[in-house]
Amino acid sequence: MVIMSEKTIKVTQVRSVIGGTKKQKATIKALGLGRPNHKVELKDNACIRGQIRVVQHLVKVEEQ
Repeated sequence: MVIMSEKTIKVTQVRSVIGGTKKQKATIKALGLGRPNHKVELKDNACIRGQIRVVQHLVKVEEQ
């Protein structure tokens, strides 16, 4: 049995959510972020990509 590793992406919050909308604040929290320069590694799928698009001006994405 071969286990295939899924692609991941590294998401870094580069800007604060102060002054952002409720939707942007909730999306940052759902991604597991919360403060500038905080990094998380997430599975690369359509759901995560949609969340990143909502806050694309607040985060930096690195593909792995």
